[in-house]
Amino acid sequence: MPPFGIYVHVPFCAARCGYCDFNTYTPSELAGSGASPDGWFTAVRRELDLAVRTVGPRPVDTVFVGGGTPSLLGAARLGEVLDAIRDAFGLAPGAEVTTESNPESTSPEFFAGLAEAGFTRVSLGMQSAAPHVLRVLERRHTPGRAVAAAREARVAGIGHVNLDLIYATPGETDDDLRASLDAVLEAGVDHVSAYSLIVEDGTALARRVARGELPAPDDDVAAARYELIDDRLTAAGFAWYEVSNWAASPDAVCRHNTGYWEDGDWWGLGPGAHSHLAGARWWNVKHPARYAALLSAGESPEADRELLTEAERHTERVMLRLRLASGLPLDLLDEAGAAAAAGAAEDGLLDPAQLAAGRAVLTRRGRLLADRVVQQLLVGAPV
Repeated sequence: MPPFGIYVHVPFCAARCGYCDFNTYTPSELAGSGASPDGWFTAVRRELDLAVRTVGPRPVDTVFVGGGTPSLLGAARLGEVLDAIRDAFGLAPGAEVTTESNPESTSPEFFAGLAEAGFTRVSLGMQSAAPHVLRVLERRHTPGRAVAAAREARVAGIGHVNLDLIYATPGETDDDLRASLDAVLEAGVDHVSAYSLIVEDGTALARRVARGELPAPDDDVAAARYELIDDRLTAAGFAWYEVSNWAASPDAVCRHNTGYWEDGDWWGLGPGAHSHLAGARWWNVKHPARYAALLSAGESPEADRELLTEAERHTERVMLRLRLASGLPLDLLDEAGAAAAAGAAEDGLLDPAQLAAGRAVLTRRGRLLADRVVQQLLVGAPV
């Protein structure tokens, strides 16, 4: 059977960042709804019971607690979440257990509690080391706090620590990004994620861009910044394993996210969480009060589902596996797709040596144009 993961969505944040369109809620947004962290945890345990009845005995290979801001719950509550998963399914030997955390809601004691509870990996939202960039993103932590938190996590015994960066934010310069990368490397982490800023509809950042207060992110600038990141991390001994992710060693690769990219199975617990089992995909209702009420009434919190056709699964396999450094096996492509792959290699978008070995692997230029390459491989048109 493919690896099995559990994703846990924590929908609580102290404040909403200007660029965020995730399913999260601040205290003022939940006022009067009856939703609370305690009610959320009770509902998560009820959904775990539902998951066990649906999936049956199956040890969990990876756990990922995301949000939102999981660190707002504290180490003790996060430990209780992990204990509930252990009790329901059991953890496979060597299971990877990750939680996201915001730097401002962590401490040495927090990380010590995570390590004692059995967490093996922490992902910290750094975004930038430049104060003015953090202000544009409406992040609450000080520029140095993410680095300090990463060091505290390693001292506490957390085996793997990731720092997230966002690049191409309006007002960011090349020197700002270089300083952020210097700070990441000084922190001693073994994993880095870097994402180009996307202005999502309905966010405070989108409204500022629409009013002309901020310029929209520039695609050419974003491409140049990606190359800067890749150059700096590669020189420091990191290797890209997914378009937006670099690891210092094979052990540092995030196995939970790799399960998504390799068509694995996972159950998503919590409001708005998505699940996937053998081609069936479903997602929960978004509001934490509605989520808790349904489970309290003995009902499923599922909002909707879809059963993927074989053609849809094929499309997703090509789209997701091509993002990986391990690449896409050519035998997943039809004759036209294989011909398009040869054309992409001639245009410098796929590695010719890897193609000769039977795999489509993006070059760095190809990573910048990954969506275009996917489209061509699926339709078989010349690149």
